[in-house]
Amino acid sequence: MKKRVVILFGGKSVEHEVSIISATSIYRALDKTKFDVTLIGIDKRGKWLLPDESKQLAGSSNPKLVSLNKTGEQVSLLPYDSENKNLISLKLNSTLNNQVDIIIPVLHGPNGEDGTIQGLLELSNVPFVGSGVLGSALCMDKDMAKRIMRDAGIPIVPYLCYKRNEFKINSNKMIDEAEKKFGYPYFVKPANLGSSVGVEKIKNRDEALIKLKKSFQFDTKILIEKAIDAREIECAILGNNDPAASIVGEIIPQGEFYNYEAKYIDENGAELLIPAPNITSDQLKKFQNYATLAFKSLECFGLARVDFFLDKISGEIFLNEVNTFPGFTPISMYPKLWEASGVTNSELLNKLIELAIEKFNEKKENQIDYFDNE
Repeated sequence: MKKRVVILFGGKSVEHEVSIISATSIYRALDKTKFDVTLIGIDKRGKWLLPDESKQLAGSSNPKLVSLNKTGEQVSLLPYDSENKNLISLKLNSTLNNQVDIIIPVLHGPNGEDGTIQGLLELSNVPFVGSGVLGSALCMDKDMAKRIMRDAGIPIVPYLCYKRNEFKINSNKMIDEAEKKFGYPYFVKPANLGSSVGVEKIKNRDEALIKLKKSFQFDTKILIEKAIDAREIECAILGNNDPAASIVGEIIPQGEFYNYEAKYIDENGAELLIPAPNITSDQLKKFQNYATLAFKSLECFGLARVDFFLDKISGEIFLNEVNTFPGFTPISMYPKLWEASGVTNSELLNKLIELAIEKFNEKKENQIDYFDNE
């Protein structure tokens, strides 16, 4: 009997459009002989919709052109443990013929990759692909993730962290501190976003105020990081308690850094090299060991893409960030790294679904009745 898979995509996030492209790629790669697949789009207001699949899948791969078909029926998932996991039609106030066996939350950024949707799925007691509430929340908050990785002995890029209210009270103090600690240039980025949204390179004091304001538009907390002349290396992780690390790839941006446009819009915005050239066996081992250590330390499950900097001068390795649901677009590094390791997209998704069920069944072993143990 086919498993009934729901793909959640879109969401209340500036990464909404990228999520749509990732979901389309995953839908096409899923083995339809094994899975009955339902698409649920979440619009930017948070509504869950059953979009017309034929229209949705005809979308462009360019985030500026792709859009969520918003004419579908509005649905929801019950936020409690019901015997049969069915989608509920809000229009008809009845159960649809769409029972759920497993959910793939193909959501990037806030309200999808930060533990919020994972909390709903936990309450609904339905298996889902990827990390749970804690791992998702930790990895989405780059400040908290860096603290945990630093405590685990993983090298990270030196950084400062500030809140929006601090910036409003005394922006000059913030600029002075960053200037004193890092000099110029340095990078600023929102603490809780991905896809390089809100990332700015600050080259001098004159542009600091403008670019800091711009980054604060996307989050209440930002990170200021030392600029490193580095190669950008990425490693893919797959597994639960005993995760495996892929070979590593390298991203060579054509601009100053690997920004949103280079990732998703400009076909010539970056060159992806798999495997990464001129990496020694010792360096490869370090990348893979740091990636798996970060994955475990941050309570991740299922999948993650771990991004590194390799200093061009000193050869030092710095772990930049961990992405708990990396992009699955046709040019995304995560599926490409596993493909280069001999795992097709269809096989990769089969494994991710197996891992989700494994994680779900392991958690079901927890006792919920204290007095029965006496």
